[in-house]
Amino acid sequence: MHPRLTAVAAAAVLAVAAHPASAETLRFAFQGDVGTLDPHGLNETFTLGFQGNIYEGLTRRGSDLAIEPALAERWEIVEPTRWRFHLRQGVTFHNGNPFTADDVVFSAERTLKDGSNLVTRLSGVAEVVKVDDHTVDFVTKVPNPILISDWDTWYIMDKEWAEANDTAEPTSASDTSSENYANRHANGTGPFMVTVREPDVRTVAVPNPNWWDEATHDLTEIVFQPIASDPTRVAALLSGEMDLVYPVPLQDVQRVDGNPGTTALTGPELRTIFLGMDQSRDELLYSSVAGTNPFKDRRVRQAFYQAIDTDAISRVVMRGQSTPAASMVAPGIIGFPEGLARHPFDAEAAKALLAAAGYADGFEVTLDCPNDRYVNDEAICQAVVGMLGRVGIKVDLLAQSKVQYFAKVLDTGGYDTSFYLLGWTPGSFDSWNALHNLVGTRNTDSGRGTFNLGGYTSPAIDALADRILVETDLEKRDALIDEAWQTLHEDVGYIPVHQQALSWGVRDGVELAQRADNVFSWRFVTIGG
Repeated sequence: MHPRLTAVAAAAVLAVAAHPASAETLRFAFQGDVGTLDPHGLNETFTLGFQGNIYEGLTRRGSDLAIEPALAERWEIVEPTRWRFHLRQGVTFHNGNPFTADDVVFSAERTLKDGSNLVTRLSGVAEVVKVDDHTVDFVTKVPNPILISDWDTWYIMDKEWAEANDTAEPTSASDTSSENYANRHANGTGPFMVTVREPDVRTVAVPNPNWWDEATHDLTEIVFQPIASDPTRVAALLSGEMDLVYPVPLQDVQRVDGNPGTTALTGPELRTIFLGMDQSRDELLYSSVAGTNPFKDRRVRQAFYQAIDTDAISRVVMRGQSTPAASMVAPGIIGFPEGLARHPFDAEAAKALLAAAGYADGFEVTLDCPNDRYVNDEAICQAVVGMLGRVGIKVDLLAQSKVQYFAKVLDTGGYDTSFYLLGWTPGSFDSWNALHNLVGTRNTDSGRGTFNLGGYTSPAIDALADRILVETDLEKRDALIDEAWQTLHEDVGYIPVHQQALSWGVRDGVELAQRADNVFSWRFVTIGG
């Protein structure tokens, strides 16, 4: 574990409810469904977190977010650009097939194919070499000291099962026109096995009796149900129908906490909510401006930034349960720029910037927003619409479920957006992750900028990110990261909004770990005493 990841680990909260009940079925609800069961189909925290109960990576993270061995028992750097992983022996997939090096090589090749949304996990990997049945080498293009930092959500599939079921090619969850067998079926090595998958209705899992590790949970069944309606989701918890629901609407936190038999679990999350703008096209797809792209003008980007009152969003929309952000990463993430300050909210300055850029009368643009992914996501977007309206920008809000939203705005949808809201937690808890995935110039070969939906580009930041990746001197590395974030800030490449808060509701008798990355691991749950 990175020596400064302790701040992140300290943010993980262990919540223990007293007087455990005898029930061993865990019933829980989230505001949206799992995007796919295909472990390479969608790089989204809830989906990957759910899959992590079924599939496993070479590494995993504990309840304190520390990196632990998983399918790899140990590893070492045998050369500056060669990592060697010694695989755990005696592990089987849910169908009984043995886990070997062939599955690791296959999973790496599958991850890099069209349709995969996880190519960034192997960014910079030049070759994956089978040494023997239980040893694999990863050869990188340049030395990469943080290669495995987000591998806990890079999962290994069974090569034989995938090929037998014609699912050797991944299908992105954002591609709603087709799917493969792995979208609705799973065969991992993890502590739980899926028995029922009814999209948008329920998913049922049971413990894996042949799991290689010692089970610390006491569950006999897990039943997950997506409940989009906030009142319905809270009512399900209060009535005892659900053991856990999240997120709990901020206006209901006190109600859940004050209700006999339930507790609200809150705390800071390592996710930044932000707004992005199409800066790549010569003309916006969804705008009243013809023949040019106003977002290519820094003055317009800064006008949008300064028109948005994040303090008001925190106070009114988030009920004080968010922290306005100046950076694209949260406190606790390695390389968080503590000295960075937001461009000040100033509606008059925003109007002046628009006028100087030639848009004194404003213009019209569409804002893409999910309505079931982040805490109060649609309400945040509605607030942004109103704030921009006061400086002359007419915003047409297109709020959709995350399935439709991601299908539209991600790479498989052709980055079909002009202005959008997104959230990001670096899977590695390191700034390089965000600089590479969100800020880096889009490059399909390297995977850089895969989630740079607006096509922002900065050769200076790209060069800094390349140096950050290989720098082992922590003081020098911090200085490079700080320079990169300062450059982005001055360029107004994005509009950070806030870090949202965790907001879970749990029934008394349920003991679980609430991680600061908002991932729910079933293996830490006990409800039977």
